[in-house]
Amino acid sequence: MSLLLTLILAICPGLGLLESAPRVRLVGGPHRCEGRVEVEQNGQWGTVCDDGWDLQDVAVVCRELGCGIAKKSPSGTQYKPLAEKDQSVLIQNVGCSGMEDTLAQCEQDEDVFNCPHEEDAGASCEKPESSSSTGPESSFSLAPEVPFFLVPDSVRLASGPGHCVGRVEVEHKGQWSTVCKTGWNLQAAKVLCRQLGCGRALVAQRQCKETTQGQGSIWMSKMTCLGEEAMLQDCDSGPLKNSCTHHDDAWVECEDAFDLRLVGGDKFCSGRLEVLHKNDWGTVCDDSWGEQEDQVVCKQLGCGKPLFSSSKTQKRYGPGVGRIWLDDVRCSGKEKSLDQCKHRFWGHHDCVHKEDVSVTCSE
Repeated sequence: MSLLLTLILAICPGLGLLESAPRVRLVGGPHRCEGRVEVEQNGQWGTVCDDGWDLQDVAVVCRELGCGIAKKSPSGTQYKPLAEKDQSVLIQNVGCSGMEDTLAQCEQDEDVFNCPHEEDAGASCEKPESSSSTGPESSFSLAPEVPFFLVPDSVRLASGPGHCVGRVEVEHKGQWSTVCKTGWNLQAAKVLCRQLGCGRALVAQRQCKETTQGQGSIWMSKMTCLGEEAMLQDCDSGPLKNSCTHHDDAWVECEDAFDLRLVGGDKFCSGRLEVLHKNDWGTVCDDSWGEQEDQVVCKQLGCGKPLFSSSKTQKRYGPGVGRIWLDDVRCSGKEKSLDQCKHRFWGHHDCVHKEDVSVTCSE
């Protein structure tokens, strides 16, 4: 009998021995797709620390729960009743790309430190539609197609809460057309977000809800981008054989471009670098920081060129307090703003404030 059990376990590794997969739920909200985030580990439900928590993480929670698009990443403390004092905070520094199927697949720390329930994370997804409707399904006629070989004159995101979120639309000769999501991917979204002056692409494509679907023509083209192009017009395009309707309009969400400031100097163009995220100013760690990164900061602030390397000015302006928002920032020097540079997920770092970046520009 023991031999048979050994063979079964060898063929089906972990059978009967695996812990139950972590699950997620939203508590205290107006519907099941909004509330304080809680995860289950070993039969225990606990909260999630909001260190590093952003819209990418919310997008994964929404997907795991079968909800709609991610709307925002609110504080979990706005949902009542609050978490019990003896309830554990189970995970911290969650870092999702936004493409994972479950929160358990994201980078995260289970050794939680210095994170009380006042920092519980929340999530707000699109409210689920009622399934009680008995009316006939809406019929959609195919919109006129735009030939794939035409190069768009301009692009935009429409019907979203800002210019960095919305339905993808392209313009050719004064005519705006929606884009079929079948021919769209994350690389194209990266280029579009860069072109619009927004931050990183959080969501590459999502089915538009009925209230945000477009009208008129559909751009029946497959965009082939490397993700490094300056504009969508620089990408290759080819024919798309799928027959799309406005049910299939592509939806993209970009990270809002973040504000910068230099603090502690005797003028606007010198000081300790701070960035604004979640309405909270925080510092930047000097890991990987160099001349190219200085160039981008000075350029974004309209302050000319960097005068000294960050290492020479670092102690001049003193350490910051509070959040350390960014770490391992890497720029080519050609970016127009720091949000276009590569960096670790918000709040993920292995630094202390004596490693805060400072910048001194010429103007």
